[in-house]
Amino acid sequence: MRLLLLLLLLLLLHISQSRILPEYKALLSIKSAITDDPQSALASWNATTTHCSWTGVTCDSRRHVVSLDISGFNLSGTLSPDIASLRFLQNLSVAVNQLSGPIPPEISALSALRYLNLSNNVFNGTFPSQLSQLANLQVLDLYNNNMTGDLPLAVTQLRNLRHLHLGGNFFMGQIPAEYGIWEFLEYLAVSGNELGGKIPAEIGNLTKLQQLYIGYYNSYTGGLPPEIGNLSSLVRFDAANCGLSGEIPAEIGKLQNLDTLFLQVNGLSGPLTTELGYLKSLKSMDLSNNILKGEIPESFAELKNLTLLNLFRNKLHGAIPDFVGELPDLEVLQLWENNFTGSIPQRLGSNGKLRVLDLSSNKLTGTLPPDMCAGNCLQTLITLGNFLFGPIPESLGKCGSLSRIRMGENFLNGSIPKGLFGLPNLSQVELQDNYLTGEFPVSDSISVSLGQISLSNNQLSGSLPASIGNFSGVQKLLLDGNKFSGEIPPEIGMKILNYLNFSRNHLVGSIPTSIASMQSLTSVDFSYNNLSGLVPGTGQFSYFNYTSFLGNPELCGPYLGACKDGAANGTHQPHVKGPLSASLKLLLVIGLLVCSIAFAVAAIIKARSLKKASESRAWKLTAFQRLDFTCDDVLDSLKEDNIIGKGGAGIVYKGVMPNGDQVAVKRLPAMSRGSSHDHGFNAEIQTLGRIRHRHIVRLLGFCSNHETNLLVYEYMPNGSLGEVLHGKKGGHLHWDTRYKIAVEAAKGLCYLHHDCSPLIVHRDVKSNNILLDSSFEAHVADFGLAKFLQDSGTSECMSAIAGSYGYIAPEYAYTLKVDEKSDVYSFGVVLLELITGRKPVGEFGDGVDIVQWVRKLTDSNKEGVLKILDPRLPSVPLHEVMHMFYVAMLCVEEQAVERPTMREVVQILTELPKSPSSKQGEESSPPPGTTTLDTLNSSAKDPKDNQRAAPPQSPPPDLLSI
Repeated sequence: MRLLLLLLLLLLLHISQSRILPEYKALLSIKSAITDDPQSALASWNATTTHCSWTGVTCDSRRHVVSLDISGFNLSGTLSPDIASLRFLQNLSVAVNQLSGPIPPEISALSALRYLNLSNNVFNGTFPSQLSQLANLQVLDLYNNNMTGDLPLAVTQLRNLRHLHLGGNFFMGQIPAEYGIWEFLEYLAVSGNELGGKIPAEIGNLTKLQQLYIGYYNSYTGGLPPEIGNLSSLVRFDAANCGLSGEIPAEIGKLQNLDTLFLQVNGLSGPLTTELGYLKSLKSMDLSNNILKGEIPESFAELKNLTLLNLFRNKLHGAIPDFVGELPDLEVLQLWENNFTGSIPQRLGSNGKLRVLDLSSNKLTGTLPPDMCAGNCLQTLITLGNFLFGPIPESLGKCGSLSRIRMGENFLNGSIPKGLFGLPNLSQVELQDNYLTGEFPVSDSISVSLGQISLSNNQLSGSLPASIGNFSGVQKLLLDGNKFSGEIPPEIGMKILNYLNFSRNHLVGSIPTSIASMQSLTSVDFSYNNLSGLVPGTGQFSYFNYTSFLGNPELCGPYLGACKDGAANGTHQPHVKGPLSASLKLLLVIGLLVCSIAFAVAAIIKARSLKKASESRAWKLTAFQRLDFTCDDVLDSLKEDNIIGKGGAGIVYKGVMPNGDQVAVKRLPAMSRGSSHDHGFNAEIQTLGRIRHRHIVRLLGFCSNHETNLLVYEYMPNGSLGEVLHGKKGGHLHWDTRYKIAVEAAKGLCYLHHDCSPLIVHRDVKSNNILLDSSFEAHVADFGLAKFLQDSGTSECMSAIAGSYGYIAPEYAYTLKVDEKSDVYSFGVVLLELITGRKPVGEFGDGVDIVQWVRKLTDSNKEGVLKILDPRLPSVPLHEVMHMFYVAMLCVEEQAVERPTMREVVQILTELPKSPSSKQGEESSPPPGTTTLDTLNSSAKDPKDNQRAAPPQSPPPDLLSI
């Protein structure tokens, strides 16, 4: 009997051991569960080499796998449960991939595991309660997945945890009171979920906690519990944008180690708590976008380490205390949209570290501080919408770091500082609506980065210097409402100027032909001067409104009346009067006869050449670069199984050439014999054959005979943006990739509109015509409908509507008038697709497209973007989403003139500061609260330009940060 029991035990032991695979087989099982390895990162995982030498695998001296790190390889598939066979595993990271499915509960068998990082994937389902058995686990990072259910209670059994990141998922419910149980926890993040209820007082029991992130997408009831003050080790606290209300508890002043406090975008009320001034270690404090009232407490004078202070968009009043100007390390000060009065502290900037200053939309008086750029660090200076007077400090003319200066809508006087327009980094100058005098400033050097100059409504005088034409980067030049005199210098023909306003001055002479030839102009205004002569009728001038030239009695031309003798361009224009003479009539008849004969001969020659061509069916290959294949190789691709797309422009096939290169072959519809319609072939050839741009699809060549044309393109493995975004893989297209695609596609269109000669209008911009290569880099494709902007940029009336439903600009559909602004509208629709994940039409009811739907739900306000955001996005930086939404709404403006140019679109999209990225292999962390509310993100009347700088040594970004 004992022998039988012994045999039975041995059998059971054998069965149990048979379930544990050898480690190399377990690793191969993990590889087999990976369905896509685009970088061939796991190519070394094969039976011909020892598993300890495989990529990402680390073994101990006994050749046991103790660490597996395959993060950042963009792997798709699932995580094999056979990972449980790596019994000695201590560190496991599969972060920053596309792994999906539930988290395998078999991980619980890895009893030695101390580090588990599954962040930045698409794992779904609820948290496996079995993982509570990992008694040695110190780091658990599930950031940025699709986990659901309540915040897991099972993690409270992991008593050795130091780092817990559950942010960026879809967890619901409240923060459990049990989360106050950890004895050693140093890092806790639950931000970016769908949590509610009250923040438990038990959080205050985490006395070892150094970083706490609870904001973004969560929406708590009530405010901060006073027990927050018990977190004696806390260094960083971020509770931004999570519905907090009530007053800031006085107990927060007990956090003597705190260096970062972010409570922005909440409903906090009451005064600024005096105890905030007790936080002597504080470096960054953001309390913006609340409803705080009262004055800045005197206790803030003790915040000697403060580098960033953001209090904008509150209801604060009183004077800005003088001690604010004496904070020794202050770099960023943003107090805009409050009710501050009194003068600006005159010592502000004297510490030599000030980088960003925005005091706009208050009721400040007095003069500007003289030493704002004492350390040559000042980048952004915004004081618009106050009651400031006195001169602009001359020192600003030597501030080489200055990038933006916006001081409009004040009572400033004196002249513009010498040297200001020559500062090397200057990109924007707004001094409109002041009392400035003197002449247009002339500098020894010219800033090539200066893109906008607004000096409207001042008292500037004198003639405009010829050197004004040297501002090669200027896109907006607004000099209206001054006393400028003399002639308009012909040198002003800048290459990329979009908006030009010289109205309400004392200018004389004619409009220079150099301006008439500018292809980039979108809007001009020469009204109410003393200009004379003929208004140009070429280029962009052919469709400018006549109101742009009113108030100049001596100007003549269309809508303005006939020119007087000698008025047209200052020369005498002879006029033919009376009936035609008999000799002239005879010459006209002879001329018409000669032309008729010439046309007849040409028609006969053409007919014979067509007949000859039709007799030859040989294919001809025209290459735009060196090609290692023939037309026969291309023809071999035209098989039903190789079709990858169909559309009005033809059928697209995937082809593999003899050398292994992959190409896309577009077969255009066959032309009927004698047809003059080439289905866009000539347009594509003329356009693509000579274009070389990173973000425009490359045409390698084409094969043709008399009846059929085959275009051969570089192959894009990831297909079109439309297919990816609206297909099953749409949820895998994360926000950073979407934003990158938007910028790249914009650059491609910008090249067509501004850098080609002649300029090119695409006429069919849509997500299906934005192709993605193996790295998801965007390339604008399909120019079958492209038209050149003839005659230096004039619009062109088409005989029929071209384009795709849902993308067509209003003026195109109604008037058939096409210019580059039609493409801008279509691109705006693409941006809305990227934000919402929805198709342009078909999802909103009869007759409603995506633009109408978005306007209805958001009222065109970027703050409403969460109502339309693609629910498949696991996490997003909200300031970027709002920024893209704002650009999209600019692009889909009803009036074409109100839309930006593609050059401006690129500039606005790329201006958004990028948050620092997590290093590969490090745990993801919530955002430091980096904020950018760009100039164009605010109202048209009072635009803002506000930036929050990230604090030094701030953690990598997490989810939403407005």
